[in-house]
Parts: sequence; C-alpha cells; structure tokens
Amino acid sequence: MESPHKEYTDNLLGISWVDSAWIPILNNVTVLDYFSERSNPFYDRTCNNEVVKMQRLTLDHLNQMTGVEYILLHAQEPILFIIRKQQRQSPTQAIPLADYYIIAGVIYQAPDLGSVINSRLLTAVHGIQSAFDEAMSYCRYHPSKGYWWHFKDQEERDKTKPKAKKKEEASSFFQRQRVDALLLELRQKFPPKVVQQKPGEKPVPVEQIKKEQEPPAEVVVKQEEKEPVKPSQGTTPKGPPEKRMRLQ
Repeated sequence: MESPHKEYTDNLLGISWVDSAWIPILNNVTVLDYFSERSNPFYDRTCNNEVVKMQRLTLDHLNQMTGVEYILLHAQEPILFIIRKQQRQSPTQAIPLADYYIIAGVIYQAPDLGSVINSRLLTAVHGIQSAFDEAMSYCRYHPSKGYWWHFKDQEERDKTKPKAKKKEEASSFFQRQRVDALLLELRQKFPPKVVQQKPGEKPVPVEQIKKEQEPPAEVVVKQEEKEPVKPSQGTTPKGPPEKRMRLQ
C-alpha cells in the first residue's frame, strides 16, 4: 500500500501542515506528539520515535538506539518550536538530516543552504531577465536613425503637445555615401542603354552617341592630306625665273 504522503516527498519545502486542535495545548512536552501525527507529511513513521511510542517507553531510550529520530532542539513557548531530524549512530554521535520549525502551530521544513542559494539565484535571474525583456520592448530601430528608446510616457507627452508640421529631414553623410556606392555598383553591373543629354530632350541610345563622337578613319586621312606644308622662317619665297627677268 502506498503512503498517503508520497506525493509530498519530492519537495517538502513548499508545503506546510497544521492541526488547529493541538494549538491551544502545545508546549515542550506535547510538541513531539503533535509532530508525530499520522497526517503530518514531515513525519517518518519508520523512525525510532514511533518504536518508542508503540512500546510506551520514554524518549530517553532514543540515545540507546540507532537510526532516524526526532528531538526538540529549541522551544520558545507558545509560538516557536524547532524539531530536528537526525541519524543516531551512537549514544554520543548523531548526524543532522533536517530541521523543522513550528510557528503558531504551523509546521514548515527549514530549507538547506543549497536550496536557499538556488532560490535566491533564480529570483535574481528572473528579475534581471524581466528587466531586460521590458527594456527591449522600448527599443526601436530604423536604418536612417539607428537605435533609440521609445517609452510609454513619451507617447503621452507627444499626444499633449500641439502637432507641428513635419519637416523633411536632410539625409546624413552616411546615407549619401552609401547610396552613391550602391548606385555606382548598380551602374557597373547594369550600364545604361539610353542617355538624356539635356533636360526635355528625347533620350538617345548610348551606342549612337559613341558613333557620333568618333569620326570615320577616311575623313581623318583626307584632313591630314589637305593641310599645307608651312615654310620655314629662314627662307623667302622665290618666283619663277621668267618673271624675274621681265622685272629687270
């Protein structure tokens, strides 16, 4: 048959137990009997206290036995009692296993140091994580502006302020430099096929402009042939000999 308190054995730190009928009569003598109630999930029925109780012996016999036992460690009537669970190995040697404190009749298990540290760390990490999550909800990003904070109270202030005409923001140096680089890269990958030389004129294919700018080879050769040979500065032109004789 399964123990009715098996469901509590996994984690006893999160539960408590109380029997209101015992609260008016709790004292140093009756507190161990109160703790050994069958409905108490913190009580181990295989302990030596149960053997002594069944044999109707006094608690002094616990020192002569070995095994798990419960003792009253501290008492401050009528509000506080501390009970210790320990492993008895000899009449003079016992290893503490757990402590339980009773406050106003309610029984709790005292947490060990590892559980306390673990609980504090989890609480701190949860608080930090919640703070980061809330901070990230106010973070905004835009390619032209970068990152900035946008809080809820700022929205309320913006609503109360009179709306002014929005002015177009000038582009930043980063935007201009980046756009120029992208346009240059696109132009190199996809060169234009049509060019508009002047505003309002009809676009002209690029190939036609190149042909007009480069004259044909035959025209260049003819121009070179027609150019007269310039005489040198030291020589004077001489007429034909027949004309020179007539002048004399």
